[in-house]
Amino acid sequence: MGENTGVSVSIVMGSDSDLPVMKEAIAILDDFNISYEVFLTSAHRSPERTAKFAREAANKGIKVIIAGAGAAAHLAGVIASQTTLPVIGVPIDATSLNGLDALLSTAQMPGGVPVAVMAIGKAGAKNGAFMAVRILALYNEDLREKLNAYIETMAKDIEKKQDNLEW
Repeated sequence: MGENTGVSVSIVMGSDSDLPVMKEAIAILDDFNISYEVFLTSAHRSPERTAKFAREAANKGIKVIIAGAGAAAHLAGVIASQTTLPVIGVPIDATSLNGLDALLSTAQMPGGVPVAVMAIGKAGAKNGAFMAVRILALYNEDLREKLNAYIETMAKDIEKKQDNLEW
């Protein structure tokens, strides 16, 4: 059994080269003051490490896992197969297929092993963090209020841009 770390979200990456993309998720979690860890493991190169992480995550207090991976991108699915925690997959553009391979690998899960799949790349990492915030806000009124304020600010920003639009 793992020790409860007080960390709510685990950002998991298949390679250290995924960090520039996953920093988008880190920034959002920082903005919402959500505790997180960053964990490097590979579904293919370190399968035992990956399985152990997934099996122990809930006992460590993790509530949501955001998994970013490129190429074959089996990381989110392998983690989802070993835990009942929500897993959010972020496909990363790491091959000549521009991330399409990662998107399909992350999305095509068999029934009973769900992975929430975001867009390819930085937008996906950002939305992965926002999805984690929404999940955590279900049971945290303060976080829900912060999220609502953020959403209202986004709407007001569009209105301001409309007011300043010149054509």
